[in-house]
Amino acid sequence: MLANTNTNTNTMFSPPTTTRFLQLNSPFSSFLLPSNQRVLYHGHSGRRLGRLQTCRHSMFLNTKPVLKDGTLNIKGKEALTGVPDNVVITPLTDSSAFVGATSTGDASSRLVFKLGVIEDVRLLCIFRFKIWWMIPRVGNSGSDIPIETQMLLLEAREGPEIDAKNKATSYIIFLPVLDGEFRSSLQGNSLNELQFCVESGDPEIVTSESLKAVFVNYGNHPFDLVKESMKILEQQFGTFSLRETKQLPGMLDWFGWCTWDAFYQEVHPRGIKDGLKSLSQGGTPAKFLIIDDGWQDTINEFQKEGEPFVEGSQHGGRLLSIEENNKFRRSENEPQSEAQAPSGLKDFVTDIKRTFGLKYVYVWHALMGYWGGLQPNALGTKKYNPKLRYPVQSPGNLANMRDGSMDAMEKYGVGTIDPAKISQFYDDLHKYLVSQDVDGVKVDVQNILETVSSGLGGRVSLTRRFQQALEKSIAANFQDNSIICCMGQSTDSIYHSKRSAITRASDDYYPSNPTTQTLHIASVAFNSIFLGEIVVPDWDMFYSKHDAAEFHAVARAVGGCGVYVSDKPGQHDFKVLKRLVLPNGSVLRAKYPGRPTRDCLFDDPVMDGKSLLKIWNLNKCTGVLGVFNCQGAGIWPCSKSNAQGDLSSELSVKVSPTDIEYFEEVSGNLWTGDCAVFSSSTGSLLRLPKEEKFDVTLKVLQCDVFTVSPIKVYNKKIQFAPVGLINMYNSGGAIEAIDFFSDSSSCEIHVKGRGSGNFGAYSSTKPKSCSINSKIEDFDFRDEDNLLTLIVPDRTSSWDIAICY
Repeated sequence: MLANTNTNTNTMFSPPTTTRFLQLNSPFSSFLLPSNQRVLYHGHSGRRLGRLQTCRHSMFLNTKPVLKDGTLNIKGKEALTGVPDNVVITPLTDSSAFVGATSTGDASSRLVFKLGVIEDVRLLCIFRFKIWWMIPRVGNSGSDIPIETQMLLLEAREGPEIDAKNKATSYIIFLPVLDGEFRSSLQGNSLNELQFCVESGDPEIVTSESLKAVFVNYGNHPFDLVKESMKILEQQFGTFSLRETKQLPGMLDWFGWCTWDAFYQEVHPRGIKDGLKSLSQGGTPAKFLIIDDGWQDTINEFQKEGEPFVEGSQHGGRLLSIEENNKFRRSENEPQSEAQAPSGLKDFVTDIKRTFGLKYVYVWHALMGYWGGLQPNALGTKKYNPKLRYPVQSPGNLANMRDGSMDAMEKYGVGTIDPAKISQFYDDLHKYLVSQDVDGVKVDVQNILETVSSGLGGRVSLTRRFQQALEKSIAANFQDNSIICCMGQSTDSIYHSKRSAITRASDDYYPSNPTTQTLHIASVAFNSIFLGEIVVPDWDMFYSKHDAAEFHAVARAVGGCGVYVSDKPGQHDFKVLKRLVLPNGSVLRAKYPGRPTRDCLFDDPVMDGKSLLKIWNLNKCTGVLGVFNCQGAGIWPCSKSNAQGDLSSELSVKVSPTDIEYFEEVSGNLWTGDCAVFSSSTGSLLRLPKEEKFDVTLKVLQCDVFTVSPIKVYNKKIQFAPVGLINMYNSGGAIEAIDFFSDSSSCEIHVKGRGSGNFGAYSSTKPKSCSINSKIEDFDFRDEDNLLTLIVPDRTSSWDIAICY
């Protein structure tokens, strides 16, 4: 971790010679008054709570959190010690508050403040290791907190005299937020001090204080705590919405194919047809398609024909028009009999929808049109007034890891669309795509705005303007909220996600890099703790024919995400795909974003050499739990430590039904307290009391997925728990509902669901008969573990299985 080496903790840089103070609207404007006249406001309502004599220790009687004697306490737990005098607290609820600070130094567009000391406590950071992407880091003190941390979760502790082992675990969360026109982030230093940095991204937008830079909250349940915190912030700011309130695009429930790793920028119509054909012929038809980078009308003056390729030069390309390039459009003079390209994008999209039964076709574009933006003065772009700008990254980004695409854009420049024209650009582009029978877009390179915001109102304002224009255009032009956001993991973007419902939660999938496969799975799971309350985290594409294919497939099965591959045409492993995809092209998507289990939150599943990663989720009627050995194959970026363990070692972990949060949503009143636990890899069924644990042992890049179904008692004697389609990774995702009918002499349990395959269930006794959609079917009953199985015939889209006793 690269700590801030600046000795001045109030500001990192001298203010520019020419500055203008940011004029903050109520309630923030009151803090610009002299200290003896400042009024503390609650939230954004503008309601006065009381007059303060000083900004230090802003607190009221009978309110918590409380800042006293240099210690920030929340519900009796120490959150910070050694809190400086210039730190300000604005209580919100009994467990939450905003925290900020004031400076006596000069105003600046970037300030760094100390908040206090963190020592001897388990903590989890979610931080931006690159400008585009986040990863987790665990630690025990403030020095373990990287620059650009966007979420900090720590175990709450009482005073040193309390024996922590005898106390239930509780948690404190720190969320740096957007304060006016300033975006904040967290970082630690070598003295174990937690700091926050605020920056506007524009040298002309300066301040000497940020009073609501960090939100802090306390709770006994980590996932409830994150949810509650996001709800409070949603109410306070009104700039973003929670995932549970958003319209989810329909493509999430269908299997997809993305052209990127299949073709990269050389994507072409013939190849797309070949890929769709091979997936369909193999029995896992793609129902949504992403035509990734390579379809647009671009120019790249940095790539000359006949000259050697320069790495990074592909990011210097700029958009010439909103239409497709010649690969997807036949030229006027080209005879139809000799044409390699379709007559146009619309004819091509309409053709593949009709031929392959596609439900959704999305196309890729960058937030600024293309990587290098728009070509200035081009006939098709000049009406959007693009201006060549050279991105400048924040020192926080530069302190961690550089990115090749960002380096290229800094070198070649970005044709930045005039903010006054951005609504027109998106509307023109999306209207054109709709006219070409395109259903939605994947919008990439979203964090670029923070690097070109100087003179344009700053990073927060510019992001808000672009994102509002983008979402307005999506709503006006496309059905179904059809957008996937990508490369937008900065809080500038996250806290402006009002309508967008899907965001990439990982760095790219790198099929040729064996060291990144485990990191990919672990980073998305941990990032989803933060992102999952605002969006459906997108796990990116993967290859189904790959050494780590099942590792990735199981992660998607428990991730609650869209499922799509980027296989080259004909290069598929249908054994893997058929455990993810039903014959009609739908997938068994779990209910929530997949996240690490509670006992994994403060472990490093990639580098500590001992911890396995467990990811939990729920279906409508069952729980699901994935277990992954991510150790020994890779090293976290920005890490000074070496990975422990080796590729040949085996590791074990305790697994229990209690690993699945909110299990009461599926257990119901008839629950016996026991669960049927089915292993996807071994096919074994285990009856287990909820609190009991069992061991799972895995080698590196091995995984297993367990369906956990509550055993319920019917008619006072029949104990039963459906497992679902046991040929699928997420078997319980096939179950839609359970019902039963009984009298004094018989009991009939009905399980409704979808998809064909091998249905399984736990049954305490062998049934008399089983039927599917009122037709009697043969069944098997395994006495040693009470596993009941029967075959749901092919081409059965939905079923009602009746088990009679």
